[in-house]
Amino acid sequence: MPQAITPKTLSQEAHEKLKKANLNLCLTCGTCSGGCPITGNPSEDMQGMDIRKVYRMLAYGMVDEVVNSRFPWLCTGCGRCAAACPMDIDTPAIMGYMKHLRPRDQVPGILHKGVEQVLATGNNMGISKEDYLFTMADMGREMADDCCPGFYVPVDKQDADILFFPNSKEVYGDFEDMLWWWKIFYAAKENWTIPSENWEAVDWGLFTGNYEATRILAQRKIDMMKKFNIKRMIMPDCGGGSYGCRMGMKTCAIDDPNNVVNWIYLYDYLKEIIAQGRVKLDKSVNAGKIFTWHDSCKHGRELERHYGHGYFDEPRWIIQQCVDEFVDMEPNRMNGNCCGAGGGNWPMPYEADSVWHGRKKFESIKNSGAHVVVVGCSNCHDQIMKRLPKFYTDYKYEVKYIWELVADSLVIEPWDDDMVAKAEAEAAEQWERLGVDLDAGY
Repeated sequence: MPQAITPKTLSQEAHEKLKKANLNLCLTCGTCSGGCPITGNPSEDMQGMDIRKVYRMLAYGMVDEVVNSRFPWLCTGCGRCAAACPMDIDTPAIMGYMKHLRPRDQVPGILHKGVEQVLATGNNMGISKEDYLFTMADMGREMADDCCPGFYVPVDKQDADILFFPNSKEVYGDFEDMLWWWKIFYAAKENWTIPSENWEAVDWGLFTGNYEATRILAQRKIDMMKKFNIKRMIMPDCGGGSYGCRMGMKTCAIDDPNNVVNWIYLYDYLKEIIAQGRVKLDKSVNAGKIFTWHDSCKHGRELERHYGHGYFDEPRWIIQQCVDEFVDMEPNRMNGNCCGAGGGNWPMPYEADSVWHGRKKFESIKNSGAHVVVVGCSNCHDQIMKRLPKFYTDYKYEVKYIWELVADSLVIEPWDDDMVAKAEAEAAEQWERLGVDLDAGY
């Protein structure tokens, strides 16, 4: 026989946090659960669980039960619930707080280990400075020999115009994925740089509800900007990374108004250099293929809702400068389906759940008839390219980063002899100063 639920008394902190969330405004209309990727999850421990039920549990003070469940960790933070909620309840923020309440040694998978690594070493993989710098030097020299004479990766460059942060998974093993941005910078003759330390792009603090980590990682980026007098930073490509960074920078600016620095989203940067004619593109290299765009939840819907501008039009414009045949998925933009990898779901040990989340995205891709899916987030990239095709096999497609598409479409004009000689001299001085001996190898 069902037992009556006795409302529990919340801690003062939880009471204040949930009071701000305005859960008492919930109409139990079900709009949130109707749009949530988790709804209907067939896992035994998730059957009957949806966000509307979670709200009722929280209203009855069952915070511990929610915190100890898998629900907050399966939440991708896609924001479809909040965008549709008639009472404007911010579900991703509430689930982030539920993650925050989980003891750190009980955070699923490798997420907390990644946070500990980035705080201790400056990157989520714990890659040593020696290995990082050698990889940058070696891959840069390879690209210079292959297609871009004079190219090198500038590190800690004073008075650069652009600061760029690598993604540790690329530095760790996906080496080729670093080349796309490098080719764009080369073609644009950009005055850019990367950090020698604290260079991680992705904010796993956001994925684990670790507010202090998010603040620290943002402060490190701010300090780098100020130390080397850099004009603008490109917000990290990972949707969570850029969203977390922007939130962290907002906190840092509240703490100290001197923490305000200039930054630019990757879409604005790419659009800028294309519109200004700093790079030339050749559509013919992409002839015969139909391209579509995946709206990243954090770059689109969540930025639109929290900051008043989601990146919907800009990526479509960029793609159409590179290709002749473009189609939209349905649904798209604010109504687009989550790929299933957000909120840390890509590296967490819940593959089957993540695939369930992404079922509707696969159907959208399939129904579009596109040959190539273009994305702007590293987690979306790996989910759509590596995970979904393992489980949904009746439609084949390619996946490309939007900066990869731009790089593939570039008409690269080699630098003149004086520029090459100057760059080679700068590279030799830099690597000697940083103690990198390319001839010694590992």
